[in-house]
Amino acid sequence: MSYELITLLMFSSLMVMLLTGQRVFGAIGFVAALAALLLWGDRNIEMPFNATFQVLNWFPLLTLPLFIFMGYMMSESGIADDLYRMFHVWMGRVRGGLALGTIGLMVIISAMNGLSVAGMAIGASVALPELLRRGYDKVMVTGVIQAGSSLGILIPPSVVLVLYAMIARQPVLQLWLAGVVPGLIMAALFAIYIYIRCRRHPELGPALPEEELAQVTWGEKFRLLRAGIIPFLIFGTMMGLFLTGITTLVESSAVGALGALIAAAVKRRLTFTVIDSTMRQTLAISCMFLFIILAALCFGSVYDGLGAKNAIRTLLLERWELTPWEILIMMMVSFVILGMFLDDTAMLVIVAPLYIPLIIGLGFNPIWFGILYVITCQIAYITPPFGYNLFLMRAMAPPEITLVDIYRSIVPFVGIMILTIIIVMAFPQLTLWLPNWYFGR
Repeated sequence: MSYELITLLMFSSLMVMLLTGQRVFGAIGFVAALAALLLWGDRNIEMPFNATFQVLNWFPLLTLPLFIFMGYMMSESGIADDLYRMFHVWMGRVRGGLALGTIGLMVIISAMNGLSVAGMAIGASVALPELLRRGYDKVMVTGVIQAGSSLGILIPPSVVLVLYAMIARQPVLQLWLAGVVPGLIMAALFAIYIYIRCRRHPELGPALPEEELAQVTWGEKFRLLRAGIIPFLIFGTMMGLFLTGITTLVESSAVGALGALIAAAVKRRLTFTVIDSTMRQTLAISCMFLFIILAALCFGSVYDGLGAKNAIRTLLLERWELTPWEILIMMMVSFVILGMFLDDTAMLVIVAPLYIPLIIGLGFNPIWFGILYVITCQIAYITPPFGYNLFLMRAMAPPEITLVDIYRSIVPFVGIMILTIIIVMAFPQLTLWLPNWYFGR
């Protein structure tokens, strides 16, 4: 059997299994084990199992539950609500100010959690009702929350980048640092779009009435500012200790988790309900990602063991005679198409054995490619038919926001994400500058 046919069979089988609605890790692991059995016989069936032991020696994976715990503790204890109230008071005079504040909130939640889910939960439950009550356009603000929450998988500590680092065998810190500048660029483009649109059409994002602003004293403003600074202090302390070399990556994640716990206790919000909800959600998300990583390692070990990745490189470069940049663009298009039907983890497991060795062989930087991949995941989060954020928004939005409104809301933000991909592809130094500076200083 040719390598091309083996590749086609393995990846088409994986796609079929995923489309049946089976658990992602179960589908991936089953195809890996079955392929090993059929290709090499029962004497090598332990090959995918042995590959999973890499996880035992990959200590950065310990950061996963700690960062998730930190984000959910901030959310469940109401500290994120204080942050939004701060933006609400300080930016109320600006047209579209609350929508701009929501983008700021999403950036900070992203820097605390590393997932899109927490940002969506806070945005839909805290920001959305307030924005609608203030007369903001429902289509625009729905898109703001969906797009803003997707920043959680790009800005460190991104959990998706941890998964990419594990599968692509790249340093997680370099990936996190590489995501900072593109993430801030995308957030700035979101903010510019909101500001310009609300300036041209004030009815979409009206400023707060002067009489309401007058009721907020300077004392209350500074009290809210102090409450809103807590997440900045936690994240700044955590990353500052790490970047100065005082703590390791795992120790810094523990500092962040402990800081969130102490902040909740100081504000007298550390109740049994908060602890129970935070622990349950942390356990569920952490276990999901761990099992997916294990299954991905199984699948990758079988495919790498075949040497079939060389056949794909030969097909694209020698038979089809594509240039490296044409291959890269083709990969980006395939990510966007796959993302319409699969979640980010399933998409990565399908393409990683094919794309990452090829990217390295073509001379592209795998850190830079990882950021491009994550931005396409952001697009996948908000595009039909299976965008995660679309489903979450539909479940949490009030009745006046229809499914059509939700789909319409994401159009301009998808355009901004595609523009960000073009910028990152045209100027790779935007992505690589920060990790190169940090490791070369």
